Amino acid sequence: MVAPLSGFRIIEFAGIGPGPHCGQLLADFGAEVILIDRPTPSAIQIEHSVERRGKKSVVLDLKTPEGVAAALALVATSDALIEGNRPGVMERLGLGPQECLARNPALVYGRMTGWGQTGPYAHMAGHDINYIGLTGALHAIGPAGSCPPPPLNTIGDFGGGSLYLTVGILTALLEVQNTGQGRVIDAAITDGVTSNMGFIYSQHAAGRWRVERDANLLDGQRPYYRTYRTSDDKFMAVGCIEPHFHAEMLRILGMSTDEYGPQNDHEYFPVQHALLTRVFSGRTQAQWSAIFDGTDACVTPVLRYDEVGTHPHMAARNAIVENDGLSHPNIAPKMGEAALTTDIPKYGQDTAVVLRQAGYSETDIAKLAKLGVLRQA
Repeated sequence: MVAPLSGFRIIEFAGIGPGPHCGQLLADFGAEVILIDRPTPSAIQIEHSVERRGKKSVVLDLKTPEGVAAALALVATSDALIEGNRPGVMERLGLGPQECLARNPALVYGRMTGWGQTGPYAHMAGHDINYIGLTGALHAIGPAGSCPPPPLNTIGDFGGGSLYLTVGILTALLEVQNTGQGRVIDAAITDGVTSNMGFIYSQHAAGRWRVERDANLLDGQRPYYRTYRTSDDKFMAVGCIEPHFHAEMLRILGMSTDEYGPQNDHEYFPVQHALLTRVFSGRTQAQWSAIFDGTDACVTPVLRYDEVGTHPHMAARNAIVENDGLSHPNIAPKMGEAALTTDIPKYGQDTAVVLRQAGYSETDIAKLAKLGVLRQA
């Protein structure tokens, strides 16, 4: 089966986090993603970087005129570009939108930053925790009376960053098919996370959400929507919001409504918390999983990430695949039988072949290699 993005070429300038993840998603669905690596590798172990899978690696020194010229030659025959530098960096290199669109008017120029290309914070350093802190998302997470916990970087970098950049690139590629004109995409993590907060704003407007933590339906206040520790120091996730699902949980636990109390009466919550805490601590996670599997009680195990691939449901979905001892998340969403390419390119392995395709002769490539402008593995 032909991959959906087969025939599209993407240039990705090396970075970390959401930009490379966006490139990975496009490569997963068949795009040719040419990664322009820096002369000095990142401190992150390249051979273990899942987000490099399925890409080609070209090493160019973009601080040289020859390296910039080579990059522009690749841009000339590409459909989209991904860069994740601070605003102004690509312009100073001579690889900004103006220069790239002059070479290729149909180019989709994707820019991935935390704060965006404009605004008072645009040139300020930051990381995921800073970005989600500014959006209100971080403040809404965690128990009352404690500092909001860092929720990994899935909310900001990937949920609000790479996924929104991917949507922007795909949307703009559709536009190019109609107009022939490229577009610059300003993808800011703060914008994406704020967009994801729309549901919370809606609930607040309806009087169903308070700004305090641990006081709402989905933030751990309700006994029927939180996690509980098991006897083997693991956890179960309880999420039976709807009354009939809640009734199913009580039935399986052997509790009557009289014993448990009303589902949504706040006065009963402390007692219900204590009751469910005691009950779930009486068995192991595996025992509870066996009891609740296949039911509509909305009670499931909280797995470690290294356990995901062996869980029966996740295994049936082939959620995790292996390549040379490295675990990879599989393609998502699933689209027919498209095959996942899990090969991770060696640093600079494709430099020569990609430049030949761009019109460089063997003499040109040898000269640039001698000057240190490029590197071929």
